[in-house]
Amino acid sequence: MKFERTKVYNFEEAFYGLILPMNSHHKSDSCQKPYGYDIGENDLALAQRLIHGGSEHRKFLRQILVSVTITAPIYWWKEFVTYEDGTTINTSMITGIKDAPITLERFEIDDFNEDLQEVKQVSYVITWLEALRTKYLETNDERYLKELMRWLPSSWMQTHTATLSYENIRNMFFKKGYRNLTEYPISFIDWVQSLPYSAELIMYEGAK
Repeated sequence: MKFERTKVYNFEEAFYGLILPMNSHHKSDSCQKPYGYDIGENDLALAQRLIHGGSEHRKFLRQILVSVTITAPIYWWKEFVTYEDGTTINTSMITGIKDAPITLERFEIDDFNEDLQEVKQVSYVITWLEALRTKYLETNDERYLKELMRWLPSSWMQTHTATLSYENIRNMFFKKGYRNLTEYPISFIDWVQSLPYSAELIMYEGAK
């Protein structure tokens, strides 16, 4: 699982909107700097009070946007669609299938246990799927493509470009369903922690 081409933007406008209801911009101590947006202590304290107050109060998190290219298995993307409100993803599963031969390396195999007798049959499945793909490319017969997509395992790796918000990411971070996936601690948390002010905004749970 990979997270690539990450870009974070709109901090300045999100924090402008954060203060707008109180019309207290003269008290703001945040500013845009060459290396990125610098959140002041006063603004951060207000932001964290709103985060702790619940989703109806932390609307500014929905205005901090992230663009990222994610390569993950289908079963991970099934969890992702839970948060599709306010998100956009862009790619084509069909294009990904056409691009290259179907091999074991195109599936999620980080903890693949090839010593299990039953798992050894996977090579036959992959050979069969590749035969369907090849037949489709040779004939352009949509029936082969339909069967290929029908039987493709959920461990198939898909690459999507995604646009989402800090609020989406926060909800994903605390979602138990993601914590049950092996990819969660290995890749997802590492990526979240790499985002600007992730500890202070995304992972913040309140004063200890």
